[in-house]
Amino acid sequence: MHVLITGAAGFVGQRLLAALLAQGSVGPSGGAAQAVTRIDCLDVSAGALQHENVHYHVGDIGDAAVLEPLITADTGLIFHLAAVVSGSAEADFDLGMRANLQGMMNLLAQARAVGHKPTVVFSSSIAVFGGELPTLITDATTPMPQGSYGVQKLIGEQLIQDYSRKGFINGCSLRLPAVLVRPGAPNGAASGFSSSIIREPLAGREMVLPVPESTPMWSASPDVCVANLLHAASLPQSAWGTNRSVNLPGLVVTMNEALAALETLGGAELRAKVRVALDPAITALVDTWAAHFETPRALAMGFARDADFLAMVRAYIRDNPQAIKVAIRPDAI
Repeated sequence: MHVLITGAAGFVGQRLLAALLAQGSVGPSGGAAQAVTRIDCLDVSAGALQHENVHYHVGDIGDAAVLEPLITADTGLIFHLAAVVSGSAEADFDLGMRANLQGMMNLLAQARAVGHKPTVVFSSSIAVFGGELPTLITDATTPMPQGSYGVQKLIGEQLIQDYSRKGFINGCSLRLPAVLVRPGAPNGAASGFSSSIIREPLAGREMVLPVPESTPMWSASPDVCVANLLHAASLPQSAWGTNRSVNLPGLVVTMNEALAALETLGGAELRAKVRVALDPAITALVDTWAAHFETPRALAMGFARDADFLAMVRAYIRDNPQAIKVAIRPDAI
């Protein structure tokens, strides 16, 4: 079976790709992933995971012609991760609409055209929730996004819903929490500070926190994120019922808790590498996001969650030893 991953250049995409190659079987039928195609807007093949069954393509999914040769009669599973992230989509409306909405429409149209109802797993976001929110988001809370990124994700969810209802695809939308801790350079996500607050001090660099220390984030680790993407791909259509979107489990992590984790790892000196300088635009956008969820449906469907935040930070240290440039207390690992 041929698997397509859009946006596989990202660190979640790279982890997903590695997991697919290691897993051996994937999808509701448990078929073997005999070939995996990645498509990204930039050529990153030189620095990416290499395997004889992985084929790299560069292109803009906002152009329908790019996807036509990549979604074929052999394509049984599509992971749609490609997106212009929150801060960038807010700053450049046209870019966000082309990548996040037109790209989705092109992908679904081609998935329909092949005629065999491929499985499509869409990485949506908790950014679909906003505005005057209840204290606790439940499975019954109505999405009301307050940023362009969240609007584009919600429209994508509705397209997945309707294409599945019509029998064109077997689709689902996973509302991912903020994924922590992201390695590498900061991206354009407005939530990027929630990884930078850990990553930058551990690299020996100063970090400026653009939101109040009390700011909470609904969060999950990369390992749990990938496990949940794969789990979604394995579920039969009957598991979804009439609702093809799900709020994934996570942990509430405040920036104060992140600072406390730094102190546990490296003492007051490590914590002091973070200073607060509020950015009104980022703070205003983040203040519209939901941070407290109750996810019984996802848990009943078998989706995973992390144990605690410090375990997530330890996993980052374990997976990225080359990025750690400060002394870590031996008893904290």
